Amino acid sequence: MFSFFRKKGAVIRHRPEHCVSRKLISREALKVLYRLSDAGYKAYLVGGGVRDILLGRAPKDFDVATDATPREIKRLFTRCFIIGRRFRLAHVIFGDVIIETSTFRKQPDAGSDVPDGELYQSDDNTFGTPEEDAKRRDFTVNGLFYDIKTFDVIDYVGGLRDLDKRILRSIGDPDTRFREDPVRMMRAIRLACKLGLDIERKTLRAIRRNYREIEKASTPRILEELFRMFPYSASSPSFRLTWETKLLSILMPHLSEFIDGHGGKRCKVWDCLAEFDRYTKKSDAEPSNGLRIAVIYLAQYLDTLVAEGAEQAHRGRRAEIADRVIRTMNEKYQLPRIALQHAVRLLVGLSDFAQKPQRGRTVKDRDGQFSDTLVVARIAARVFGDIPEGNVDAWANVKREVIDSRRGRRGGAHADTVPSGDAQNGAAPEAVASDTGAEDGAPRRRRHRRGSRGGRKHHGQGGAAPAQNDAPANQQLPSAL
Repeated sequence: MFSFFRKKGAVIRHRPEHCVSRKLISREALKVLYRLSDAGYKAYLVGGGVRDILLGRAPKDFDVATDATPREIKRLFTRCFIIGRRFRLAHVIFGDVIIETSTFRKQPDAGSDVPDGELYQSDDNTFGTPEEDAKRRDFTVNGLFYDIKTFDVIDYVGGLRDLDKRILRSIGDPDTRFREDPVRMMRAIRLACKLGLDIERKTLRAIRRNYREIEKASTPRILEELFRMFPYSASSPSFRLTWETKLLSILMPHLSEFIDGHGGKRCKVWDCLAEFDRYTKKSDAEPSNGLRIAVIYLAQYLDTLVAEGAEQAHRGRRAEIADRVIRTMNEKYQLPRIALQHAVRLLVGLSDFAQKPQRGRTVKDRDGQFSDTLVVARIAARVFGDIPEGNVDAWANVKREVIDSRRGRRGGAHADTVPSGDAQNGAAPEAVASDTGAEDGAPRRRRHRRGSRGGRKHHGQGGAAPAQNDAPANQQLPSAL
């Protein structure tokens, strides 16, 4: 049983009583925390980083909160940019790592620029204390602070208790908080399904009452939150709970109608998402947005093909149907063109898996399109059974053979040559390639390299390299450098 220390309204869990350790925090976040602390400011690790460590999960990113203003933060770091309109915060940059650093803020004074009956926040640029900052956050599990000086976990909102009970609870009155920022309803569902938490009853009832408030949120924020429901192998429960709370009827009305008319809780949409969750759980790659769109509309697309008798139609006809199915989402959210076209190609490409590939067939995986089509085809094979899964395996083997052959070429063999016995006996790949080209006179494919990437630069009027042997050019490299 954990012991707690309460001081000035906060519950404090000391270092021996929690698992948050500096070893689990990124070096970049520690640099920000210590530089702020050394400069005399309060510096806390906040939000999802503390929550995930306490749950035994690896945090995806780390956020810092401090009593330093954005300008004061900027003066402490060489690469720091102040961003945001609703609330000014600092992005401290270390290479490709960004540590979001915000000043403690409080709930803005109500009634200044808000119409009667409206609570949606458009401005919250009001600085405050750590306790006020914790109480203005969305959920109790996100209101925990880790003090870099004392190594204590500080809880002003009951987040430690809810984490122990594995409950997701809104801070304050949930009706008010969801009307302030309707996207919090989507975040509640996503976080609960991602972390394996139960949404507290009062919070869940508030989502059901206020689901229409989501119409007031900005379109880009809604689209971003929709795409964020797919990772972490929790898309099926996330979208199912979104549908059960009627949020989906506002977010994706045509898809919600399709689910209502095709079995509800037994709809094939949930099976497609469940198979997709199994894929993302095994794969380290981040799924493309086009793949996410194709998966969630897969059942509706195949049903439309059957309803219109277009299972054997030409590609143009099937592309028109796929575009029409996804069009409702595109009209509402103005999907990125690349993602939309990618999703349409994935759905149309399913017809290629009706038969096994012919012997000697090769494939191109441009922009990951074939890889993503394999994922969609396997989901369709397992959920609907129209495509034999053996066909999908055969096409996957074709892709694997292409990858293996490319690796062999990069290992030293040219596109049209096979490594000789020297290569098999362990000779250096580059040496084998030049020797075989010089001795047997086999045709060689010239490799064009850009000079800016360290490749050879050909000198002379014609600029042509020796056709039979690259050794002279290689020998001139040191003097040219």
